[in-house]
Amino acid sequence: MKKLTTSVLIVALSASFFNVNAQKKGSDTLNTQNIGEIVVTGALGIKKKQDAITASTALVKTEELTKAGNPNAVQALTGKVSGLYINVPNSSVNGQATINLRGQRSLTGDNSALIVIDGAPSTAAIFQQLPPDVIESVNVFKGQQGAALYGERGSNGVIVVTTKKGTRSEKIQFTLTSNIDASSVYKLPIIQDKYGQGAPGGDFTPGLPEMGGTTWIPYENTSWGPLYSDPLIAGKDLIIGTPDANGQFVMGKYAPRKNHFADFFKTGLLYQNGLTMNVGGSDAYAFLSINRTQNDFVVDKDRLNRNNILFKAGKKLGKLRVDGTFNLVDQQTSETSSDTYYNLLQMPSNVDIRAFSKPDAEHYFTTYADNPYWTIDNVRYNNKSTTFSGIVNLEYTFNEHISLSYLGNVLSISALGESYNNGWRFGKIFAPTGTAYDGTSFLTYQHSNIESSYYKSVSRRFNYYGDIMLNFNYKLTDDLGLKLNVGNNVRDDSFTVATVGGTNLQIPGFYHINNVGNPTSFSELQNTQTRIRSIAGFANLDLAFRDYLFLNSTVRVEKSSVLSTRDTYTQELTNKPYTYYSAGLSFIPTKAFEALKGGILNYAKITASYTKVGSTSAISPYATDEVTGLIPTGFPMNYSSYLINRNPTNPNIRPEFTSTQEASIQLGFFEDRITMGASVFRSGVTDLITNSSIANSAGITTLRDNIGDAVNKGIELDLGLTPIRTQDFEWNIRASYSSYKSKVTDLQNGVTEIQLLPVSRPAAGIYVQKGEEYPLIKGTKYQRDDQGRIIVGKNGVPLATSGFEILGKVNPDYILGFSTSFRYKGFRLSGTADYRTGNSFLSITKQLLGFTGALEKSADYDRSQGYVVPNSVQNVGTAANPVYVTNTTAALGANYTSASTYFSANGYYNSVGEEFVVDGTAFKIREIALSYTLPKSVIANTFLTNLTFGVYARNPFAWYAKSNRNFADPETASNSGAPNQRPGQALGIGNVNAYGVAYTGQYPTTRTFGVSMSASF
Repeated sequence: MKKLTTSVLIVALSASFFNVNAQKKGSDTLNTQNIGEIVVTGALGIKKKQDAITASTALVKTEELTKAGNPNAVQALTGKVSGLYINVPNSSVNGQATINLRGQRSLTGDNSALIVIDGAPSTAAIFQQLPPDVIESVNVFKGQQGAALYGERGSNGVIVVTTKKGTRSEKIQFTLTSNIDASSVYKLPIIQDKYGQGAPGGDFTPGLPEMGGTTWIPYENTSWGPLYSDPLIAGKDLIIGTPDANGQFVMGKYAPRKNHFADFFKTGLLYQNGLTMNVGGSDAYAFLSINRTQNDFVVDKDRLNRNNILFKAGKKLGKLRVDGTFNLVDQQTSETSSDTYYNLLQMPSNVDIRAFSKPDAEHYFTTYADNPYWTIDNVRYNNKSTTFSGIVNLEYTFNEHISLSYLGNVLSISALGESYNNGWRFGKIFAPTGTAYDGTSFLTYQHSNIESSYYKSVSRRFNYYGDIMLNFNYKLTDDLGLKLNVGNNVRDDSFTVATVGGTNLQIPGFYHINNVGNPTSFSELQNTQTRIRSIAGFANLDLAFRDYLFLNSTVRVEKSSVLSTRDTYTQELTNKPYTYYSAGLSFIPTKAFEALKGGILNYAKITASYTKVGSTSAISPYATDEVTGLIPTGFPMNYSSYLINRNPTNPNIRPEFTSTQEASIQLGFFEDRITMGASVFRSGVTDLITNSSIANSAGITTLRDNIGDAVNKGIELDLGLTPIRTQDFEWNIRASYSSYKSKVTDLQNGVTEIQLLPVSRPAAGIYVQKGEEYPLIKGTKYQRDDQGRIIVGKNGVPLATSGFEILGKVNPDYILGFSTSFRYKGFRLSGTADYRTGNSFLSITKQLLGFTGALEKSADYDRSQGYVVPNSVQNVGTAANPVYVTNTTAALGANYTSASTYFSANGYYNSVGEEFVVDGTAFKIREIALSYTLPKSVIANTFLTNLTFGVYARNPFAWYAKSNRNFADPETASNSGAPNQRPGQALGIGNVNAYGVAYTGQYPTTRTFGVSMSASF
């Protein structure tokens, strides 16, 4: 990797210097805009030149988002901005991405960057629904200066999205875009191919005795059967699974099938079609976009349909400027249970899953799991949502120096969620087949009946955001300019959800609450109503001296309803305000000292800033002023009662405050043919908020309170090269490096660690520990001698540590980003890649594959002789004076049954957390795209003004660490193992922290190949 990177940079730099001579000779015919003169939209819609911005930013234009046809604008940002960390912890048909800038600061609060669309705060879910074609630019504010104006929601950085608007042309212009994608699963788990279906100790039919200590069993969900190469069984046509309704069996050869998990998945197809219209003039404009997305997922019958309408218009009426944005998104999704992949992973490699494609729960390759084809038809999660966002901007100009502006945004999301499970009662007796199945049923093999159920929820989120600003713009002297914005901001967010449902459907296939035989108590379902309000006053000051020295300073004083407390005696609510502030400097040496600017250096910028920001995202609404108790279940004689909340929040809890110092430098050489940027930052976090355990004598279990301090620091480097730039040919290279570390520096009350996420099996969990980076993976480890060899006991089973130790960390040491693009006349070729290393995750898939005997490690020895732990030793001395000798004792015994028991039973292989920690290193080619734009001369006599065709690939190649045998894409490791939730939780608005656990509910990675067309007329 290092050699490759170095070689690329040497070639690029050599080419750049070579082409400087060409530039001087006049063959470099393209002119570029000076970096510092580019005007960008910042916090609260305040426009500034890049020179005047006093913190680290990155600008991504629309062509960077759309070149690979990604329907998800968030995922299209991956690898394009240093310090931007995007994960997709939910890999379903409607996977929701998380957006993080510069690592984690809060332990349990929201660490996601604030999304601002056309000046109004929005959400990552809505950003994902926005068609990339309508986005003009994405401006990423990596630091926290935006928080001083946007409030606590900007404490993790701000991503400002600006959508397109009409041109100045009075002629109506149309653009038609169309993309077709084909997706397939990629990087499925690598498993052993030596042993097939079966288990020790069984005897299904005569004629096939024990083979090496194990037997073939056609209904087993494990690969603990005979060798595929055993001459008694190799290649024979055998029964697979249970008989169908007619008593017929599926027959198949006893031989491994290559990549057999992939047989279950299909080729997913995604269609995107959009039409935009824009028109404008000197004082008015209008822009309309209509977009349709249809995603037929790789899992059959999982689908997404989305319609998006965006309308923008503006007009100047004398001194009043009016701009409005209307965005309507109608979306429908249908998904099956996340347990589908879990059931599939239990399949031995001799099974062809397609032979059981009939949705029959009692006809499957095993009696110990559910047929996924039955699940697809009978377990569904259907959601319909309508998102409306309306934004109005008003600006009245009193004179050339003073104006008054108002921005109001109404966001409404209505959702209807329905989930149902048709259920199945396994009452059928297998007979007559002439096999051991006769007289048995699924229940004989310990399979439980599936309970039918139906749940329905109706939810609504209504957010209002408004700010009013008085703006001043004065030239104080010939050298000194002043801009001042003073304003007020109001935020009012409400959410309500009503859920009903239960189990035992009386009439099969009738999905209605009246058909539920056993309704679930309302208190056990999601039936909530919350409202958060905040009000703030703020000021923004910009001073400019001679166009090379800029000062920015902000202050914001805010009150939030989540900090409201009730006086014990008067019962009056009180609320304490908290203050944010920031100050930053930007200095342009190449403008201050003309001698610096010459044939080599053409631009230099240095910035330094300080910001202090408060956040209450870790505090739930009403937590400091509980309005009700808890309703217990099973109270005597069915009378209602209330319990004391055993997990309260301290009423005097304080916001988490983050103080950040940042410095950056940006350089441009040879007319920006070479650009370099670097930034360093340090954020000190005080009053971290999380739950801590309390002694039982206190009458409560946990208390949410301020528990300690942390520090977050890092560095970002960016390099841009343009080795060749002529009228017909241009080559651009971009590279970035980002690294950040979050460490807990103090925990209160003598606490040294706090568990964030427990994992019952294996023995591990996600923690924060004083003096260490967080989040951490901790668990039991193998005991080892001074040579690193595993110590086993007399029975050959490894010895584990009695307590939990650090096994890894969730966040990477650094991220490298690469992109390159070539343009030759109408042809454009581009690619994007990134590399992450130093992170780890807990793989539940690896644990499951060990249980089923599919894990490579469970078959790289002769099972008939038992499993001898590789590189292990036994202590033949004493505990005080150990003497270690090479271990030759098979774990639990030198036979097949012992080998199977070691890997599949609780307490042995599954009891050591270290075994399931997987290196999260990954190198991915994110995008490759090729397009061709027809020359103007070809379409000159047609109605077209532009016609472009393209082909592209997304995630075409990926390389994982050696220890990751495709157990999971490291980006899917999160604290949410299931992509599906009960209705009422499907709005996609919320926080998902990357906690480093990859569950079996995550579908495998997909890669996509597509074609595109764009025509303007």
